[in-house]
Amino acid sequence: MRAFAGLPLPDAALDALERVQEGLTVGRHVPAENMHLTLAFLDDQPEAGLQTLHQLLAEISAPPLQLTFRGLDTFGGKLPRVLAAEVQKTPELAHLRDRVRSACRTAGIDLPRERFRPHVTLARFPRHLEAGQVEKIARFLSATAEFGLECEAASFTLFQSTLAPEGARYDVLAEYSLAG
Repeated sequence: MRAFAGLPLPDAALDALERVQEGLTVGRHVPAENMHLTLAFLDDQPEAGLQTLHQLLAEISAPPLQLTFRGLDTFGGKLPRVLAAEVQKTPELAHLRDRVRSACRTAGIDLPRERFRPHVTLARFPRHLEAGQVEKIARFLSATAEFGLECEAASFTLFQSTLAPEGARYDVLAEYSLAG
């Protein structure tokens, strides 16, 4: 089963991110129900491994997280593949991510080493962007340069990810409260 651990966002933050998306005329918008901040992408895992991970994640105790969004950016180099809202990397957020990744390793799930660049994906772009589309993205980034948002994440979630031609569908497998 394809899975990941992430932070779901409160409705007010999702509404604000959807308003930002309205100005983007290039690419495929990520639906609000799929917006999240990934803590660990697990790829395909056996259900027994995910059950072990669930037990370990349930033991994590952490306070709610204050998320601060500061700006938008693209990932993918000269021809961007993704538009994302960037989230400030705080010690508390990094600590939760480290604890989730540690639980994954304890459950026998191998994770690639990767730099943590917290973000929420807002749109995905086609592989072959035309020059006019790249210019539209650049103008959009310029127009939204002052984007900022603050919200609280009160839980983290283990999601199942099902790929389909129209895009991925994320289903909650388990949710873990951030209550301290």
